[in-house]
Amino acid sequence: MNLLAIGAAIAALTGIGAGVGIGIATGKAVEAVSRQPEASGKIMQLLLLGGALAEATAIYGLLVAIMIIIFKP
Repeated sequence: MNLLAIGAAIAALTGIGAGVGIGIATGKAVEAVSRQPEASGKIMQLLLLGGALAEATAIYGLLVAIMIIIFKP
């Protein structure tokens, strides 16, 4: 049981990586908009796409953690 809990906790930690990644991407997007305000539309589109992909990994990690807890091997 202890190894299952550790595995679920490690899988749930993917949310930290996604949060850090989105934070870095947002900071870089703000820098890019401050340098080139006319390109803000394109920059925001790319930021939203990158944020969605980063959050997808966090959701997959959460699903794996839930599956480890519910479907104990």
